[in-house]
Amino acid sequence: MDTASIFLKKSRHFLGVEYRTKIRAAVESLPAEALWWRANEESNSVGNLLMHLAGNIRQWIVGGVAGQPNIRDRAGEFSARSGDDAVTLLARLDAAIDEVDAVLARLSEADLATPCTIQGRDVTVLEAVYHVVEHFSMHLGQIILVAKIHTPNAVRFYEDAGGLARPLWPELRR
Repeated sequence: MDTASIFLKKSRHFLGVEYRTKIRAAVESLPAEALWWRANEESNSVGNLLMHLAGNIRQWIVGGVAGQPNIRDRAGEFSARSGDDAVTLLARLDAAIDEVDAVLARLSEADLATPCTIQGRDVTVLEAVYHVVEHFSMHLGQIILVAKIHTPNAVRFYEDAGGLARPLWPELRR
């Protein structure tokens, strides 16, 4: 397998399998009242982050890479103080991940070098995919932290196995 294929396959795996599984487990562990909880006014709630992730991955990949219309209220993703329940927000995020996966599945090595402009930034398709994966990972970590604050011991993705981190999260997949 060439490097481009490995990169795309792993990016699709992170977004579509590993991160999706972990985010669902973290969000589903939260009590309903914790979904829109903010640690302080400078922080985002899990609800905000779920809306933001769906908007971001669509804007960067479906819009920026695939050229589909970009309809996004980025400021609204952060300003909301309440909104849909976890089931609805997760369904929207799942739909966005599926759209992104369909775009990534069609990309070739040559496509990765294609220039595009996203959020006023001149990037290549490779940079756009890399941004989406790392950005998603960062916010996933924030969501996991909030879940661990509100439901200690409810979210556990790895087990220490003699100094090795044995993944538990695959057992959570549906």
